[in-house]
Amino acid sequence: MILILHGIELHDSVFTSQGFVFGFAQDLSLIAWVGLAFYWFQSWFLPIASLLWMSILFALVCSLLPIFFPGVLISPVAVSDPWFKAHFIVATISVGLLSLAAMQAMLMSVYDRALHRQLAIVPNSRLSHWLEDLPPLMMMEGLLFNLLYVGFALLTMTIFSGLFFSQVLFGKPFVFDHKTIFALVSWILFAGLLIARWWVGLRGWAAIRWVLSAYVVLLLAYVGSRFVLEVVLQRV
Repeated sequence: MILILHGIELHDSVFTSQGFVFGFAQDLSLIAWVGLAFYWFQSWFLPIASLLWMSILFALVCSLLPIFFPGVLISPVAVSDPWFKAHFIVATISVGLLSLAAMQAMLMSVYDRALHRQLAIVPNSRLSHWLEDLPPLMMMEGLLFNLLYVGFALLTMTIFSGLFFSQVLFGKPFVFDHKTIFALVSWILFAGLLIARWWVGLRGWAAIRWVLSAYVVLLLAYVGSRFVLEVVLQRV
């Protein structure tokens, strides 16, 4: 119920009566909400309890950011365009799923170190019990790539449909700016990762590093660009 109310509040704070209000804080909050919502849904079917506290902590921190950074009015007309709304929702879901994939990759890196590099873990400690409760690495890897497949498909829809909404938002044709460059680089990195997985069976540390690198570039595109404009340059 709280998740639903929070989602409604986020929607109303972005699609306002004045227009489309957005910023890096709203972006992070929406990404975290999607990740937590997807976690809650999938937890009924998959053993992903290990993601619970990471998802909650990420969502908690991000939900507080719009209080301090309320965003800016980007477009007074985009809210009336149902196709733009669909594009925006798909974009948010794609980055939310890829955020969960990045969390899963970080968990796998900790787990891998504990199993193969013999980290100093106190027996019967909270950390040792937490590691014992994790599913096998093969299962975690399977979940990771399932998240990547869906997230990448939606990211593809987002990037290429976004080419058509520049006129709606800014009243000018598509512009090849920093956000676009980072988004395309991220898309290429995720595409390369999935091709390598299919072609040579990429896995383990190489896959984890690849996932995290692509995700950092994705954040630079969708969150970093807004942060620079709003906070550093103080522009829309």
